[in-house]
Amino acid sequence: MDTMPSPRGLSGLWMAVKGIVEGLATTLGMMFERPVTIAYPEVKRPVRPRFRGRHELKRYDNGLEKCIGCALCAAACPADAIFVEAAENTDEVRFSPGERYARTYEINYLRCIFCGYCEDACPTEAIVLESQYELSYTDRRTAILGREQLLVPVPPGSQPTPQRVAPHSFDRAIPDMKDPE
Repeated sequence: MDTMPSPRGLSGLWMAVKGIVEGLATTLGMMFERPVTIAYPEVKRPVRPRFRGRHELKRYDNGLEKCIGCALCAAACPADAIFVEAAENTDEVRFSPGERYARTYEINYLRCIFCGYCEDACPTEAIVLESQYELSYTDRRTAILGREQLLVPVPPGSQPTPQRVAPHSFDRAIPDMKDPE
């Protein structure tokens, strides 16, 4: 009975021991480095300048909504995630400076791919992808955000919408804007 291991068995044993030693060396080496992870709920990592997160519907300084209900954002959306239903503005009930406003504005975040086409298509710069990235939903209905959830708060010192304005005080749907920077 031969109890001597074959040369082939010794090399296999040596390779296994070598692999274990290399793995332990890697583990021990990493123990002394700073961790890469972030304690997420307590510490929030700043986002990059070009990050595109949750949408916001912007307002003018006087409190009127920038969205004029043109639905160009819905037409530009490749995922068909945006639904816009327009209604007419009057001088007694005015939501935006244009002839129309978005009575219904919904974004389905289960469909949205955060491409930014809606932002590019908007002539009044009303829809903007901001830096909020905490988007979790418990059911399908809560993943569809409406106009009320998307609108930014009214700026201090201005009136909420709808506003009553003087007749013919708004003759342009899109006010003069500065060039983008």
